[in-house]
Amino acid sequence: MKNNKLFLLIIIALLVGVVLGGIIHYQFPDAIPSFSKNIKLLGTIFIRLVQMIIAPLVFSTLVVGIAKMGDMKMVGRVGGKAMIWFLSASSISLLLGMLLVNFFEPGKGTNIDLRDTSGAKELVEKTHEFSLEEFVNHVIPKSLFEAFAHNEILQIVIFSILFGLALGAFSKKEAKPIIKLLDAVAHVVLKMVTYIMWTAPLGVLGAVAGAIAKHGFEVFTLYAKYLGAFLVGILVLWIVLLLLGYLILGKRLFTLLQRIKSPLLIAFSTTSSEAVFPKMVEELERFGCQPKIVSFILPLGYSFNLDGSMMYMTFASIFIAQVYNVPLDLGEQITMLLILMLTSKGVAGVPRASLIVIVATCAMFGIPPEGIALILPIDHFCDMARSMTNVLGNALATSVIDKWETKPERHEI
Repeated sequence: MKNNKLFLLIIIALLVGVVLGGIIHYQFPDAIPSFSKNIKLLGTIFIRLVQMIIAPLVFSTLVVGIAKMGDMKMVGRVGGKAMIWFLSASSISLLLGMLLVNFFEPGKGTNIDLRDTSGAKELVEKTHEFSLEEFVNHVIPKSLFEAFAHNEILQIVIFSILFGLALGAFSKKEAKPIIKLLDAVAHVVLKMVTYIMWTAPLGVLGAVAGAIAKHGFEVFTLYAKYLGAFLVGILVLWIVLLLLGYLILGKRLFTLLQRIKSPLLIAFSTTSSEAVFPKMVEELERFGCQPKIVSFILPLGYSFNLDGSMMYMTFASIFIAQVYNVPLDLGEQITMLLILMLTSKGVAGVPRASLIVIVATCAMFGIPPEGIALILPIDHFCDMARSMTNVLGNALATSVIDKWETKPERHEI
C-alpha cells in the first residue's frame, strides 16, 4: 500500500512539474534562469540524500553476501554468469542502436544549427583525460575512504569483494561478529531508504520542472525525428529484455515489474538510475531474490550492465556522423561497436559518462567531437528513457541470475 502511495505521489509530482515548467517557460521567460536553477535544488536534495547511503549499503550488503556464500567457487560461478549476461545484454543494446539509427537515419536532412557548439567545450575537455591510465585509476581504489567520499561504486565493489572473500576464509565463529555487525548496518541503511524515498516526489518535481522551464516543448518538435527513432529503439530493447525475462522467470516477471514500478518512475523522472539503487536492493529482496545474490549482482550491474546507455552510445555517435555527412561503412560501425563495449565499462558512475564516451568515440572515427553539442538540448529527455531502461536491465539481470542459483521451490512468494 505504501509503495502504491509513493508511486501515485511521484506521478502527481511529474505532472505538476511539467505544467509548472511549461508555465514558467512560456509565461515568465525572464524568470527561467533563476527558476530553473532553484527548482532543480529539490532534485539535488533527493539525489544527494540517496548518494549519502549508497556507499555504506554497497559495502555492508556485498561483504555479508560474499562471506555467506562461503567459497571462491560460488563467487566465481555467480560472477561468471553475471558477466555472460552483462556482455550479452550490452552487445544486444549496442547492436540495436546501430541498426535503428541506420534504418531511420534521423541525422539526414536535419535542420539543427551546426554553428553553435559552445555547449560541447566542457565535455571535449573531459574526454582528453580519458585514457588507459584513467581507466585503471577509476577502477582500482587507492583508498577505501576516497572511494566512499566520491561514491565510486566500482571501487567499493572491488574492495568489498576482497574483504568479503578474506572474511569468508575465517571460521564461522571468528567471522560471525563482523558479519552480524555489517548485517545490522545494512538493515539500518535500508530503513533509512524508506524515509528518504518519501522525498522522491519533490526530487521528481524539481528535476522535471527545471528541464521543461529551460527547454520548453519546442525542443520536441525540432528533434522529433531523433527523439522518435530513439524511443522506438528503447521500446524494442524493452521488448527484447522482457521476452528474455519471461522465458526465464515466467509469470513472475509481472510480479517483478510490479515491485520495481516506483524505482522505474523515479529513475525516469530524475534521470538517475543510481538514485534508485537502495530502493532496488529492498524491492528485489522482497521479490524473493537471495540477499547475497542481490548484494553481489546489483552493484556489478551498475558498473557493467547499463543497457539503455549502451544503446544510446551507438545511436548518438552515428547520428552525429549522419548530421556532418561523415560516411561510416559496416566494418567501421562494427569496430565502433566493439570499442564502445570496452570504453563504456571504464567510466561507470561518472556524471554524464555516456556523453564523454560518445565524444571520445567520435574523435576516433573522424567525426567532429563538438557535434555532441547538437544533442545536448534533448539529452535530458533521452536520459530519462535510458535511466529507466538501465534500472529494468539490472532488475532482470539480478532476478535471472538468482533463479539460476536457486532451487525452484524457494522462489514461491
